[in-house]
Amino acid sequence: MVFPDSILTSDEKMSFTWRGNFVKTYIERDLPLLGLKVIPVTIERLWRMIANQHGQIINYSNISKALGISVPTVRKYIDFLEKSFLITRLHPFFPDVKKRLVKSPKIFLNDSGILHYLLGIENFIDLQGNIIIGNSWEGYVIQQIVTGLKENIKTCFFRTHDQSEVDLVLIKGNKVISAIEIKYTSTPGLTKGNTIAINDLESERNFIITPESDEYNIKKNITVCSLRTFLSKYLPS
Repeated sequence: MVFPDSILTSDEKMSFTWRGNFVKTYIERDLPLLGLKVIPVTIERLWRMIANQHGQIINYSNISKALGISVPTVRKYIDFLEKSFLITRLHPFFPDVKKRLVKSPKIFLNDSGILHYLLGIENFIDLQGNIIIGNSWEGYVIQQIVTGLKENIKTCFFRTHDQSEVDLVLIKGNKVISAIEIKYTSTPGLTKGNTIAINDLESERNFIITPESDEYNIKKNITVCSLRTFLSKYLPS
């Protein structure tokens, strides 16, 4: 989604107010018109709970208990929000490795501005001081990459119960073509868990994507670069 009235204004408070009005209108008018018949306050609470879980493994049971509705109903509402292009569930990848794998999806809000509104983050200074900044950057990067991919490239993440993980896996056919770590830092590196995951996936070309890094290799098959460089140079076809 793109919201020109929000992003192009030079007044941060006006942008924040616009996003608040959008959320209110979408919940109270647009979603019912699309067929979601539910009390608006319930959907608003659900949306805010998803914002707090942005970039994390979704826990349907916790949401169910907090909202006082059943797990199947939570799943139904989240399915609807996903079909409405408001959120994305990134599903885990299951390669043929003999390890216990995380089986639940990660959940992301598709628009960073709406995410920040729902979390009460009014400007970039507030965002820099918020623990969500890493997950916000991860969701933004994934959304930009997914938008540019052709339909023959599938996306997922990889994580085991012993914390070997990688943020984004690109798959063509049955072959992993790239493993991508997304880091909001100027001094990127791989954890032991990242390295194990890349070795498990046996991906030939791998990346660490940061906001502004110059392009360089930290290993033969692992490139550090900015999102702009990845999209212009390495986005698979």
